[in-house]
Amino acid sequence: MMGTERDRDFMEAAYAEALVAEQLGEVPVGAVVVYADQIVGRGHNLRETSNDPTTHAEMIAIRQAAAELNSWRLLDCTLYVTLEPCVMCMGAIILARIPRLVYGCRDPRVGAAGSIYNLAEDERFNHRVEVTEGILQHQCSQQLSDFFRRLREQKKEQKSNK
Repeated sequence: MMGTERDRDFMEAAYAEALVAEQLGEVPVGAVVVYADQIVGRGHNLRETSNDPTTHAEMIAIRQAAAELNSWRLLDCTLYVTLEPCVMCMGAIILARIPRLVYGCRDPRVGAAGSIYNLAEDERFNHRVEVTEGILQHQCSQQLSDFFRRLREQKKEQKSNK
């Protein structure tokens, strides 16, 4: 599905969050929640920093948006995230009743919006999520590839220095 110019703009904001995560040594994933053309929630991965496995970019952005809108129902919101959400994050998206998800690149390891699972369209849930994928796909994918390549090189160098 094709995205709009606004989708690109908001994905750029999510990408900026991913850059913050990367600077912290976190897997570079960023997310923003948009309501009425305004960002009401921002997040970037913080698992390593917080030692909390639930602090994915999407979860942080959803929590912030719910607090900002004073509602757990994020109706009329769109979540933008640089990487396809995992099962945990898709569960939160569904439970928050977010009607639309836009993501940059697929996650072939744990993606739950079309790659490994497709929870967005699972008829067993009482809520469906419209998914738009591929916005800034190359940029998001390249950032992750570069990050993991550097991580492998660092680990290899550490092994050889022992």
